Amino acid sequence: MAAAASTQPPQPLKLPQLLERDPYLAPFETDFQRRYSLFYNRLKNIEENEGGLDKFSKSYKTFGVNQFVDGGIYCKEWAPGAEAVFLAGDFNGWNPFSHPYKKMEYGKWELFIPPGQDGYPPVPHGSKLKVVIRAQNGELLYRISPWARYVVRDEGKVNYDWVHWNPPQSYIHKHPSPKRLKSLRIYESHVGIASPEGKVASYKNFTYNVLPRIKDLGYNCVQLMAIMEHAYYASFGYQVTSFFAASSRYGTPDDLKEMIDVAHSMGITVLLDVVHSHASKNSEDGLNKFDGTDSCFFHSGPKGTHQLWDSRLFDYANWEVLRFLLSNLRMWIEDYRFDGFRFDGVTSMLYHHHGIGTGFSGDYNEYFGLHVDEDALCYLMLANHMVNFLHPECITIAEDVSGMPALCRPVAEGGGGFDYRLAMAIPDKWIQIIKELKDEDWNMGNIVHTLTNRRYEEKYIAYAESHDQALVGDKTLAFRLMDAEMYTNMSVLSPLTPVIDRGIQLHKMIRLITHALGGESYLNFMGNEFGHPEWLDFPRKGNNESYHYARRQFNLTEDHLLRYRFLNTFDRDMNKLEERFGWLASPPAFVSEKHESNKVIAFERAGLIFIFNFHPYQSYVDYRVGIETPGKYQILLDSDAAEYGGHQRLDHSTEYFSEEYPHNYRPNSLMVYIPSRVAIVLQNMDIPK
Repeated sequence: MAAAASTQPPQPLKLPQLLERDPYLAPFETDFQRRYSLFYNRLKNIEENEGGLDKFSKSYKTFGVNQFVDGGIYCKEWAPGAEAVFLAGDFNGWNPFSHPYKKMEYGKWELFIPPGQDGYPPVPHGSKLKVVIRAQNGELLYRISPWARYVVRDEGKVNYDWVHWNPPQSYIHKHPSPKRLKSLRIYESHVGIASPEGKVASYKNFTYNVLPRIKDLGYNCVQLMAIMEHAYYASFGYQVTSFFAASSRYGTPDDLKEMIDVAHSMGITVLLDVVHSHASKNSEDGLNKFDGTDSCFFHSGPKGTHQLWDSRLFDYANWEVLRFLLSNLRMWIEDYRFDGFRFDGVTSMLYHHHGIGTGFSGDYNEYFGLHVDEDALCYLMLANHMVNFLHPECITIAEDVSGMPALCRPVAEGGGGFDYRLAMAIPDKWIQIIKELKDEDWNMGNIVHTLTNRRYEEKYIAYAESHDQALVGDKTLAFRLMDAEMYTNMSVLSPLTPVIDRGIQLHKMIRLITHALGGESYLNFMGNEFGHPEWLDFPRKGNNESYHYARRQFNLTEDHLLRYRFLNTFDRDMNKLEERFGWLASPPAFVSEKHESNKVIAFERAGLIFIFNFHPYQSYVDYRVGIETPGKYQILLDSDAAEYGGHQRLDHSTEYFSEEYPHNYRPNSLMVYIPSRVAIVLQNMDIPK
């Protein structure tokens, strides 16, 4: 991943292209111009005052504690509210005053410790350190550097300790990063729960036991949650305490580097779930009150606290905050070889109200005005510009529930610069349907609308459910569909009850239609592909610190007496089919049918025909489906097949011949047998493969 030497000014604003694509944005042209000017001026200031974005975002190599080639140690911190700064640790017998930092301009402090005899580093690898801050009131504060690369918590201790990580030989990456993928099939993962055992699983376990499973399932991208160090395990990684440290509860930094390297050897892209929307309130082992004030890194007063998350909010207009966050992204790409990011909590960043108590109706006035935090938006534009310029093969994803227009359009058009956005309305729709409607009342038009309602030429990641739905207090789709019967009736030795039968068939259909119709990428949370039973709950006081629900029972798919294997096999074959035909990278589907009384949806995408019969009991013989391309068709995928726990009502040797008979606005059509609660995918056998 070679980076360019310095950035160039961004391209001239291509705003007319954006406004031509979406004329409803025309009244907000001045908003786009103002946002772009803010971005451009910040970038220009970085060029003029810091020697360019390349140098500015490499600050992780000078801030914190870094070792020179000769063995000397250079230390640098930003602590504008400090009266004095010192370094203490094992290396100096924890003398709080023997190694004072020298005060520099703009609240920065530096310290150089010369090498010992024979070039031996004065701060040994593995030794503990603390930055000692003398606050304005004279109090001595022992802090972890915001730039710390490795922090650990000893057994029985509450807080984390900063450990100097500088091994004699760091892990050397052996495999190149995969080329940028056209079709993203994302496996959303959490290293700590990636084992059937009731414990915190390791990077090593993920490397050797989980990555082969992901590869076999046909996913080509892993999105890793809870990697940035977080003191509270049950926060799911969203209360970050050390932004530059890979979580030590799973292993060492080198273990993570090896894990990513092995993923790359399998052709798997690795994304980091990055949390730049807020930070933990911890001060002993977090960023909060690093220099003794509440305004270091964050807004001061109520503006600097998120009411619902009880966490600190960054001041994105602050020069040193920009340095910190941009360097953080750069470090994860260049040190660990991550291939991009899923930015968490983007809605909270974009608006001063953080989305709290606000419903988004789609009215464009909701996306422009004084309630938009344009400093935060400018940071996201800078981040995407930097990633795209220095590492164009990297991917960025926005988790935004508001639907902010142009978030996934290039910065040069006035957009946010993201590559993808999460289609967050889709899982909500499936939950609402299953929870509130009888099967015969499902609205086909409403399902199709939700799956296809996306901003023109912005890429969406479709998903039926993610980690959000798996968490305690919510329910996965499998659990909503089958509930208590999952405990008693998932064995093939027990009768196939109506509840289990319905659950298995709908689970497959929901996933396939979401995969094929819902976006330009697909995401699944680990374990949900096979209908993982129960919910996800981390050890905490409320559950007596139990790990029972903080695990993934992959072993369930390996037991041939259990029906979970049917869902697992279907998920794999669905992904493998997309790998062959690339529907995610194809133009959006043409939906020819959404029949309310028949409960049938039919569409074409990537040259394939997808037919879904959601009717709970009505099967259709000689059902006419409109198609574009004439020819002889055969079944490629059938959710009713025996290997998927189906009822084997379809003969896969059947050939379906098209007729020059227009139907549903298509010039040709064919007749099919489509049983109840079945999805089939047909291929035109007359077209060369």
